[in-house]
Amino acid sequence: MDKNTLDQINLQNMVFHSHVGVHEQEKADGQRFELDVIFHCQPLKATDTDRLDQTIDYGKAYRQIRELVINARYDLIERLAGAVAEAMLTAFPLACSVTVTVRKPEAPLDGVFDAMAVTITRSRK
Repeated sequence: MDKNTLDQINLQNMVFHSHVGVHEQEKADGQRFELDVIFHCQPLKATDTDRLDQTIDYGKAYRQIRELVINARYDLIERLAGAVAEAMLTAFPLACSVTVTVRKPEAPLDGVFDAMAVTITRSRK
């Protein structure tokens, strides 16, 4: 088996309302955030066994991410991404690392854009 082979579990384009932002109106009213979370794992036994306990339970991950994001009160999306990454590495020991993207499509800027975003990758220590 190739040591560089990693399986991925992807949670894509999750959409939540949260109160993350620097400006008072962002904190008060909140806004839409879109998140992607990718779990990087050693080859998962579940590919052979079909057992949920031998993979990342993406339903459990989604519920934890949702709770964290909707209750978040940070200034920066970088901090939100870091909090999600830390929580996922803590909750899912099969994950070697996790990549989190937070998109802020309603960032309070003049101009035309799809979203402002940050992507971070954190590995197990």
